[in-house]
Amino acid sequence: MAMRDTPPFRADHVGSLLRPERLLRARDELAAGTIDASELRAIEDDAIRDAVRMQEEIGLRSVTDGELRRASWHMDFIYSLDGISKKAGHIAVTFRNEDGELEFTPAALHVDGKLGVSKVIFGDDFRFLQETVTRSVPKLTIPSPSMVHYRGGKAAIDPAVYPEMDAFWADLTAAYREEVRRLGELGCTYLQVDDTSLAYMNDPHQREYVASIGGDPERQHVEYIHHINEALADRPEGMTVTTHMCRGNFRSSWAAEGGYDFVAEALLNELDVDGFFMEWDDERSGGFEPLRFLPKGEKQVVLGLVTTKRGELESKDELKRRIEEASKYASLDQLCLSPQCGFSSTVEGNLLTHEDEVAKLRLIVETAEEVWG
Repeated sequence: MAMRDTPPFRADHVGSLLRPERLLRARDELAAGTIDASELRAIEDDAIRDAVRMQEEIGLRSVTDGELRRASWHMDFIYSLDGISKKAGHIAVTFRNEDGELEFTPAALHVDGKLGVSKVIFGDDFRFLQETVTRSVPKLTIPSPSMVHYRGGKAAIDPAVYPEMDAFWADLTAAYREEVRRLGELGCTYLQVDDTSLAYMNDPHQREYVASIGGDPERQHVEYIHHINEALADRPEGMTVTTHMCRGNFRSSWAAEGGYDFVAEALLNELDVDGFFMEWDDERSGGFEPLRFLPKGEKQVVLGLVTTKRGELESKDELKRRIEEASKYASLDQLCLSPQCGFSSTVEGNLLTHEDEVAKLRLIVETAEEVWG
């Protein structure tokens, strides 16, 4: 086995990093009016430089900006699309952890105009990341088009703008194709399209939710896969695209449970991406059996074996054992290693320290070197 020269890399990571305390204070200061947006941007720049340096020193071949400029992994992007606005009120999402339940209430969205993309979303952010890296590949993460629909379904779409769902999807995927094209012009060669719905739908309770928003609970994942393919259809030559899917990540809690069995065959065979970041950090995620559907060839599965939800460091021997177990269902040459999710999908972050975060990323790099050479 050999290390990989193209993404996804044998040791990779999902994207988001814990926000430094100084950055969190700066956001409060902006809200209070004691600093302005340019001052916040400068503080973000410094925090991103530190984050890039940390990732490169550890030995990661791909580097992100930690999503440090965002409030959440997806809504900053979605609200930047033409035709989408924040809706009064909130969507209540129930998350769970070992201690019980907690409720996350992000602002809702409303599709009240024609969907499009007037400027490159995260374009300036990506340029800064490009200028900051010294030897690693800069990776940009964006939410998939499915997330625009999964947040509210047909009820979140103004029927005067889109009386038919076909027109909604046509404009949404066209906006994504334009975004991907422009990112390619900026020099983005590693794009990750995050989609929690593809993991959520393994949970029967989430399929009930899909039915409640007017979707087809038995085939919604297939429809989403086809629309993601439409969004990526014209991606530039030389751009690697992966997708990450998890069962929710908010303050060390999750929203869904269940193995990948319900979606795996369609997901691994029909979704036109180069790699799949999939979480397998504990029993919530089921076994590795769904990997049997991975077609032999170039597609990679990045095994999310290292949890970002707890600070306790995994055993290297246990990680190697689990990689060996996964290789019973898919070729070892088509496997890589990563955390199961980001460390801070929302600004609040998970319940572990910066030192824990660094130790887990270093463990992934060291384990991958010992497994793949």
